[in-house]
Amino acid sequence: MAKLEPRGRKVKILATVGPSSRDPEMLKRLLLAGADAFRVNMSHGDHATHAETIAAIRALEKEFHRPITVLCDLQGPKLRVGTFAGGQAVIRHGSHFTLDRNPEPGDDTRVHLPHPELFDLMHKGQRLLINDGKIRLRVIRADDTAILCSAEVGGVISDRKGVNVPDAEIPIPALTDKDRRDLAFAVAHGADWIALSFVQRAEDLAEARRLMGGHGALCAKIEKPQAVQRLGDILELADGVMVARGDLGVELNPEDVPPLQKRIVNAARTLGKPVIVATQMLESMIESPAPTRAEVSDVANAVYDGADAVMLSAETAAGAWPEEAVTIMHRIATQVESDPAYKGRIHFLETLPDPTTADALSHACMTITENMPITAIVVFTGSGSTARRVARERPGVPMLVLTPSTTTARRLGLLWGAHAVTTRNIGSFEEMIAKGKRMALRHRFGMAGSKLVALAGVPFGTPGSTNLLHIVTLTGDELKRPED
Repeated sequence: MAKLEPRGRKVKILATVGPSSRDPEMLKRLLLAGADAFRVNMSHGDHATHAETIAAIRALEKEFHRPITVLCDLQGPKLRVGTFAGGQAVIRHGSHFTLDRNPEPGDDTRVHLPHPELFDLMHKGQRLLINDGKIRLRVIRADDTAILCSAEVGGVISDRKGVNVPDAEIPIPALTDKDRRDLAFAVAHGADWIALSFVQRAEDLAEARRLMGGHGALCAKIEKPQAVQRLGDILELADGVMVARGDLGVELNPEDVPPLQKRIVNAARTLGKPVIVATQMLESMIESPAPTRAEVSDVANAVYDGADAVMLSAETAAGAWPEEAVTIMHRIATQVESDPAYKGRIHFLETLPDPTTADALSHACMTITENMPITAIVVFTGSGSTARRVARERPGVPMLVLTPSTTTARRLGLLWGAHAVTTRNIGSFEEMIAKGKRMALRHRFGMAGSKLVALAGVPFGTPGSTNLLHIVTLTGDELKRPED
């Protein structure tokens, strides 16, 4: 039977699937190299291709008897210019350039902007950033037919390049018609997480949540200045967040992004919700078999900050070295977490427990692991809530999560420190302890003589009933019991 050992690290790796990695054999190699979850980018490819990808991931689940997380990332309302007569044009530095409602192909003086809602928004002095900010325009004047700009930074512009509007809140829904179709596909194919792009306000999450119908967890991508301003409200309604540094770095000054990343990570950690750091983490590995030293430091800093997951985008989706990118990310994370200073760094943020039994016991788990030779925390959960509260404390030992729900086990693939295993339901305290000890030995979270902390709720199967903490010692005889 194929077996996937615990990773030996707590931060998770989310790998994007694309042309370089969607082959089932390559997906298997990425899984073995260290990928804990896979991102399906709905901006590219068709539903038939995505269905094959998800089926291949589920086949790996069966082969390795491990829950594997699938995150479907919706494209969102990306703004784009129209087309050009020759496919592209050159905007000269300092020249005037107009974005208008004329659908004819553009040239070096104008182009169609197929987003009528923008014309009433733009005012003198506001910025328009094109092609990830490579072209920077400043509005001179605007009316309901045209936006006249001065090119502060010119350059080559080509068909359908993206447009960012950092100085205005755009009155468009977070879900396009394409997103609704993609979301329905993701739900139908059992996606564990749905990532919503270009969130501007908490209300943007409401329609996605309704369309999901209780299936999957909702991740809000923070990539707009307006989202940063409403971070608290968005975090309250989302199940997790992604620091999407691509568009965030376009719409903000580059120097603003690192402190914002730390702020978002800390805010999510405080609420006990998974946070993913994404975009350009090992960008050079799209073409090179080795990362730059700066990229290694970038990944390391996200791990030191206590992010739940770090993400690879084009590195695994379209790059020449997808397996190597996952391998080096795994090595960086493992090295950071073995640093004696890691424990202190990760607890720079003080996550005080809320006045609930679950939080008090979760905090007690961490305290016990600091004062006794505990090898693991065993958490029994149906919904995953108890596991999230324990992970919020960032304990120094791994967490073995036992759940009867495959859905819950898969969602926990993006939770810091969680090694989720699906088991049959338990009906008594004695059965809980016996099963916890047995599974800890089977999954190598201890050996004869090891001590574990077990956390659960009584009565069993009741959501939100975490009220029991127990310390147990393994004897080594537990594996003589039947399989779970």
